[in-house]
Order: sequence, then structure tokens, then C-alpha cells
Amino acid sequence: MSSPAHELLSRVFGYNDFRGPQQAIVEHVAAGNDALVLMPTGGGKSLCYQVPALLRDGIGIVVSPLIALMQDQVEALRQLGVRAEFLNSTLDAENAQRVERALLSGDLDLLYVAPERLLTQRFLSLLERSRIALFAIDEAHCVSQWGHDFRPEYRQLTVLHERWPHIPRMALTATADPPTQREIAERLDLVDARHFVSSFDRPNIRYTVVQKDNARKQLQEFLGRHRGAAGIVYAMSRRKVEETAQQLCAQGFNALPYHAGLPAEVRAKNQRRFLREDGIIMAATIAFGMGIDKPDVRFVAHVDLPKSLEGYYQETGRAGRDGDPAEAWLCYGLGDVVLLKQMIEQGEAAEERKRLERAKLDHLLGYCESMQCRRQVLLAGFGETYPKPCGNCDNCLTPAAAWDATVASQKALSCVYRSGQRFGVGHLIDILRGSENERIKQLGHDQLSTYGIGRDLDERTWRGVFRQLVAASLLEVDSEGHGGLRLTDASRQVLKGERQVMMRRENPAAGRERSAQRTGLPVQPQDLALFNALGGLRADLAKEQNVPAFVIFHDSTLRNIAEQRPTSIDALSRVGGIGGGKLARYGAQLIEIVRDQG
Repeated sequence: MSSPAHELLSRVFGYNDFRGPQQAIVEHVAAGNDALVLMPTGGGKSLCYQVPALLRDGIGIVVSPLIALMQDQVEALRQLGVRAEFLNSTLDAENAQRVERALLSGDLDLLYVAPERLLTQRFLSLLERSRIALFAIDEAHCVSQWGHDFRPEYRQLTVLHERWPHIPRMALTATADPPTQREIAERLDLVDARHFVSSFDRPNIRYTVVQKDNARKQLQEFLGRHRGAAGIVYAMSRRKVEETAQQLCAQGFNALPYHAGLPAEVRAKNQRRFLREDGIIMAATIAFGMGIDKPDVRFVAHVDLPKSLEGYYQETGRAGRDGDPAEAWLCYGLGDVVLLKQMIEQGEAAEERKRLERAKLDHLLGYCESMQCRRQVLLAGFGETYPKPCGNCDNCLTPAAAWDATVASQKALSCVYRSGQRFGVGHLIDILRGSENERIKQLGHDQLSTYGIGRDLDERTWRGVFRQLVAASLLEVDSEGHGGLRLTDASRQVLKGERQVMMRRENPAAGRERSAQRTGLPVQPQDLALFNALGGLRADLAKEQNVPAFVIFHDSTLRNIAEQRPTSIDALSRVGGIGGGKLARYGAQLIEIVRDQG
């Protein structure tokens, strides 16, 4: 006999079974208990609060900072027949009052609300007069003062426990390392909540890291393998975002910019196009992306180094939410490291914050330079052990050879020392390779004992040597000066021959031959005509209702219909992803298309 949770899952959402820990979470919260839920993007996090909210008496209150996306989230629930609304600053007074009346009369199942709206005395008094099923605090990592998504309002959400101690609360996030998990529990007064921590693994995402050589050309080659697919290209600065978007458009890609310096209406328009149109590439700073619920993002590319492994995981997690193959591609060089270290040191943060930011950057550099399976290194950063190499990253597919770089390291370190520990990598390589440029001669560096002793290695290899020496803390960046390199205490061991230095040999083929992979759904040839016809219906319905196509049906649902070819309402009801609400609204049209396609 199926449980009430299973019955509701099938009737409303159209799924036969819960995934992973979903059922345990739903039953725990539906029984009136608190929970802290850590689940990767694409793992079905929203079901964990939607189902218990519908099972319990009253209205589920969902606290979310994602104002721009609430409308789509609510519309997706309405498609299922769920009475959902949102309250945030985008609503005019008349519509806000209509939602408030529905809240008071109990004519709602779920209400999404921005934290700043929830914390007003007016709204808290409305809640006092309403019947509440549960509180779900989404994107709970926003409470962490160390994260780049920090929202001070989240610190005040302890008011929910103070005013409604017997109403279950859940905090949910897709990204939180162990220290952040502890901070969430403490800051939100969820110390006694049960923790549900899913695997952070996203098995459908392929991870690739390449040495920055000619970033513009490298990005063009990478995107050429994903032509026609939706994706995100992250850059560090607003200027770089604008330049990247322009370059991609000139190369024939459909690209838009997104950063905090753009007018709000331009950002909203570009985000809307990204969500609603196919094949858009968004060139963006990290201002874009938190909570982006577009399932068919096929790639996330970074043309600059992120600030932390946690941030990198969160950003790459926006790819492949539909479970189909996706790629996370990172192109970085020593210049990125120099710039980020300068930003840390020259920032106004307290020393404790700077120390943490340095450690996070070093952790990310360890990931970038590792010869181990990328997935193993990435998951270890979240306290998770991945048992064996994944077979779906560059280090597994095209392993880099290790080489004994002890002598090369000694030459590099000696050159740094003899030139005065104040020059950047370009100048140091010129010295080592015996360049005859004017600056070398003016500074007298053609007279140094290290001049010309590195002619046996090309410039690309030397750049790899210096980059890996910095990553291994055998060199450090003079962040307060002009970004020159200087020795560390550990350098002396190498110079004295007391420490061997092994490095990864740069593999120009990495991320090229093996990276090409399908960017679309694996639809069988015999099903393609029906799949495309169903997609045409979905596009028409989405345009008519002014919602993204995936709000109507996910690609995976269309694929299931194309494979199973149901010709009756009963048969269609057994297709995954079609609940009672969508069956009633669209069932006849879907069956007609299936029959027409034979």
C-alpha cells in the first residue's frame, strides 16, 4: 500500500518514486520535525519542501532571495494544479493585496516570499493570523558571512522559530562545505535539526581544466563543440563580460552580457531571454546564476579563475540539471592567481577574512593542478570520499604525465632570487630563455648567472612551471606591490636539493579530442520526428502563456512520450513527469500528436 507522500507525488507531480533521500526528508518534515537539507543542484531539492507542505494542514512559506525567478517557480507549480503565489517587490499594491487576502483565507498551498518582505511587521502579523504548514528557507548558504551570496536578512530568520516554535522549519542549499553547514545550523537556530546530506556528485558533468594560452581562441574552440546549446561563460570583471559577449556575437554565437553594472531592466530582459529561448550563451560575472532553474544548460565555462572551490562547484552546478551530459570547463593562468591575490591583500576585509580567502584560493589551486581525478578532489572539498576515478574528467580521460621538475624549479627559483624578487613571470621567462629584448639589457639582467639557462624549455612549459610553483606555495605573489614573484620559506629546500618537485606535464590535447560529447538529449532516430513535434507544441504553449518551455514540460518528459507513444489518457498518465494537472490541461493535445505521428 502506497504512503500518502507517494500518492501525492504520483497524483500531483507525475513521478512514481522518490529519489535518494527525498522520501526520508519528506516524511521527517511532514511529521513536524526540523531539517537541514544539503542536496546538489538537480537533485530534486524543491520536492523536499513542496510535498510536505501539501501533505500538512496550512500554507507552506518558502523564503527565497531569488526574486527574479519566483514567477517561474510559481507558474511551474500552477501548471501542476498547486495553488501557489509569490510576494516580492515586483508586485504592484493591488496584486500584493490579492495575495495577502489569499494567505489569510487559506486559499493557498505555497507562498514564496523574499526575506526582506517576510521580516516586515506587516507580513509577520499576517502570518500570525494564518495557518502555516511549514517554513522552508531556500538558498540557506546566504546566511554565511564568508560566502559571496551573503544576505544579512537571513541572520534575522531566527524570528520564525521564536514566534512559531512548533511549526517545522527546513533550511535547504545545494552548496555548503562542512564549516558553512555548521554556520547555517547555528545562525538559523537549527542546532537540533536532523541533517540530510546527499552526495555532492554530479555524475553527468565532465570537468576539464586547461592552461590559459590564448583564452579567446580556446573559448571559441570549446564553444564550437557546443554550438546551438545554452550555456554560461563566467568572467571576473564587468569589462571582460562585455568584451566576451561582443566577441561571441561576432563569432556567430547568440550571446548576452549580465553583470551588476547593467541597468536592472537590461539584466531582467537578458535573464528572461536566457530562460525562455534556446541556445543563448550568457557571458556573466558571478552576479548571475544563483537559483537559475534552466534544466538544459549544457556547459559552464570559466575564462578566469573563481575565488574558491565552493564557488566553482556552485557555478558549475548550473549545468546539466536535466541529468543529461554537460561540461564544466575552466581556463586559467598565473595572471589570474596574481590578480586574485592582489584583490585579497588590497581589500578592506579584516585579517581573519583575508586568511580564509587565501586558504580557499589555495584549495582551488590544488584542484586545478592536481593530477588526481577531478571529481575526487572536488568532492573531498565537501568532506566526501569518492571511491574510484570517475572516468568523466580530463585527468581520467587524458591523464597528464608527471615529470621531475626539480632542476627546472631550481632554475626558476634562482632566477626569482637573482633578479631581486620583484618581477613578473613574463620577464623571468625572458631571462631564463636568454631574450635579447631592450628591457633585459637596460636592467643588466643579461649579466645574471641565470640568463639563458632555461633555453631547453619553451615558454609554455616555463609558464606551467611558475604556475605550479605558486600553487605549491614554493613561490608567492607580492600582492601589495606590482604582482612580482618572491621566494617562500619552502623555496630554500628546493634550492638546496633537499626536496624533489614533481609536476604535471602540460597536455595540449587535454580537453580537445575527448571532450566532444553530445550536447542534446539522446533521442533515438525513430523517435526524433515525434520528439520534435511535441517540442513544437510545447513552444506554442509556452509562448501563449508567456513562460519558459521547461515550465510546460521538461525535455525528459517529451523524450519519455516519444519513446512510449501513449495513445490514451490512461497510458499517458503512466509517463514520468505528467501529473493530474498537466494530464487534464494538455493530455488530449499530446495524444493527438502521438497519433498523427503514427
